[in-house]
Amino acid sequence: MNIQLLQEIERGTKSALIKKNIINYYIQNGSSTITELSKELDLSIPTVTKLIGEMYDDGYINDYGKLETTGGRYPNLYGLNPESGYFIGVDIKQSAVNIGLINFKGDMIDLTMGVSYQMQNTPEALNRLCNIILDFIDKQTVDKNKILNINVNISGRVNPESGYSYSIFYFEERPLADIISEKLNGYKVTIDNDTRAMTYGEYLAGCVNSEKNIIFVNVSWGLAIGIIIDGKVYTGKSGFAGEFGHMKIYDNEIICHCGKKGCLETEASGHAMHRRLFELAQEGGSSLLSEKILKGDNVTLDEIIAAVNKEDVLCIDLVEEIGRKLGEQIAGLINVFNPEMVIIGGTVSMTEDYIMQPIKTAIRKYSLNLVNKDSTISISKLKDKAGVVGACLLARTRLFEIY
Repeated sequence: MNIQLLQEIERGTKSALIKKNIINYYIQNGSSTITELSKELDLSIPTVTKLIGEMYDDGYINDYGKLETTGGRYPNLYGLNPESGYFIGVDIKQSAVNIGLINFKGDMIDLTMGVSYQMQNTPEALNRLCNIILDFIDKQTVDKNKILNINVNISGRVNPESGYSYSIFYFEERPLADIISEKLNGYKVTIDNDTRAMTYGEYLAGCVNSEKNIIFVNVSWGLAIGIIIDGKVYTGKSGFAGEFGHMKIYDNEIICHCGKKGCLETEASGHAMHRRLFELAQEGGSSLLSEKILKGDNVTLDEIIAAVNKEDVLCIDLVEEIGRKLGEQIAGLINVFNPEMVIIGGTVSMTEDYIMQPIKTAIRKYSLNLVNKDSTISISKLKDKAGVVGACLLARTRLFEIY
């Protein structure tokens, strides 16, 4: 790929910024004619024709031939050249890493799910993560020089613009994105919040159609939301928007991992479900996992989800309780944001109807009828791939647009 445009974007030249907008338009909307592009960007057809010609020569744009229309001359359809660049997305889970590679058009070229990895907030764990990424890069057959950006999903407080993570791998006073870039032999690296990446993946490649105002609820080990307003991911001033799980809701004495008591996450999350299952099993509750718990063996959240789907009554009861508590608070989000769509995703959403039904019931009960009738409640289409798909797509988007 001709990297001149990337250098021009960094310098902020006018033509490069327009070309950046053209690329972003294709990212959001797919291929289109010059006339459609001219209208959308409010530019003259000769100007757009000239810029498209330059981008075609640089290898960013492909001419996909004539678009058949009724009457008149058939216009040419232009779009992103899939081979002009590649992007890597890395999604960190509690006990695994998912990593993928997309081309410039957004097609998934390679996807590796479930690479064994223990998430720990240590320099050693960071080095292990970087080795996983390097191993993934080494096995790729694409031109390594065309890997333009790598986006890494980090849970907790992440500032995507500055590249700082304040919850995990915060070992020194410089951006985590720069540190990872050094460890990856100079590849460009960006970081973003994991829930925001899942939201973006679902928005571009999941269950979203034409909706532009969306809330994505990530019910995994923790609890957070991603917010899209008028088609744009909302990050807040420093990238910390969406900490839904740390709202003070309960008067319990349970200390959240954030250090405070009474957070929503202490009663409505995968971690809460895990804690309650252990408590009930030790009190004599019957579950498929009881024997393992009483022996003191480790039980993962994935095992609990599997037990739910095997009709383990105790685990089902816990999921339904979490769904009810979540639904009560999601009702408040609907009253505040009036979204077109609420998407339930994350590990716990893999229980599907077991969590969706109590959520929907509570939403109907506690939200304003006039408001909630605007909102479709959906389950994630991408499921466990939402994070890695979103990371790949963010790697591409962040190179040409900061939201």
